[in-house]
Amino acid sequence: MSTPIFSADNFRQALLRLLPRGAIWSRDPADLLSLLASAWGQVFARNTQSAADLLVETFPATTAELITEWERSTGLPDPCAGQSPTLLQRRAQVVARLTDSGGSSIAYYVAFAAALGFDITITEYTAARAGALTAGSALYGESWTYVWTVTAPGTTTTYFIAGAGTAGSPLANWGNAVLECEIRARCPAHTLALFAQND
Repeated sequence: MSTPIFSADNFRQALLRLLPRGAIWSRDPADLLSLLASAWGQVFARNTQSAADLLVETFPATTAELITEWERSTGLPDPCAGQSPTLLQRRAQVVARLTDSGGSSIAYYVAFAAALGFDITITEYTAARAGALTAGSALYGESWTYVWTVTAPGTTTTYFIAGAGTAGSPLANWGNAVLECEIRARCPAHTLALFAQND
């Protein structure tokens, strides 16, 4: 069920219907009362549209006007987003921060990256052990126990979406800087996250 939106003319007509009847209460479009009702109708229509927009703005995944409020409440913007992130990227970062429940498992990082709009895989390493190696296996030293690799597309392209983007937004944006920055910020202190490209 959608919120009813009334036009300025709807409000003008409603205001004129509320006036008393009589010779001095003319409904002629050129008379002062109709002109005043037209002006007030435009104000009421703008207020009604703003109230309806507030329903959309209360959700970070659909906000446009209140994105800075959402960013402020989640500690954004930060250097991770770069110089001029798109509205879609800003929304994704806000949603990812709000839904971030913390963790250090592979599933956690994959889900967090997906909230940011990235499809990743993670590889963990173990130190070479006698009796556990097979022919052709990589030989990793003890320090590799604390290393993991995030594999993502070399360049993730974010396209403009009609109805979700705003005027002035680029039609496409490339890069994984937000992913790397956000993962590094959540990387356990005793580990090292490497980033690899899968294309």
